Amino acid sequence: MSKDEQNLDLQFDALNAAGVERIFSDKESGAKADRKGLAETLSHLRAGDVLTVWKLDRLGRNTIQLMMLLNQLHERGVEFKSLTEGIDTTTAFGRFFFTMSATLRQLERDRLIERTKTGLKLAKARGRTGGRKPKLTSEQIEMAKGLLASGKAPRDVAKAFGVGRSTLYRYVPGDTSTADEEVVQP
Repeated sequence: MSKDEQNLDLQFDALNAAGVERIFSDKESGAKADRKGLAETLSHLRAGDVLTVWKLDRLGRNTIQLMMLLNQLHERGVEFKSLTEGIDTTTAFGRFFFTMSATLRQLERDRLIERTKTGLKLAKARGRTGGRKPKLTSEQIEMAKGLLASGKAPRDVAKAFGVGRSTLYRYVPGDTSTADEEVVQP
């Protein structure tokens, strides 16, 4: 969910205005199939009920997931309404509109994923890499190797560079059996 949608007041107001008797909520992404609020909602629905959502993507973002859920509802005699999109499966046009809306939303999501992957690939080709910046430069890594080779304790070397020992070991892999022992030079 986007940050603006984290506050559920707008959705609650719309559902209450539509006469919804019982409201269940999730603050998890609609892309996740296993949401506590959705599971609780589905367990309370009975034949003749109408599952009403504020917006279609609150129920799910994957077309297959949405269609399977709609089919499950239909088999149980439960109808579906989406207030924002005006979908109402109690009518033939509502069922058609739901199918088309879900398909278009899936297309939109797939295209967004494609654009993101393409953008990342182009950025990588230009030499940009994602993720965190390295904690140690190549010069610092070489100095750390030298300090460790001269007998300095890994915890002291890590402290000198302002990193944890696990970070030091990630950059300077090798024998860590003397990780906490001071190496005594004869």
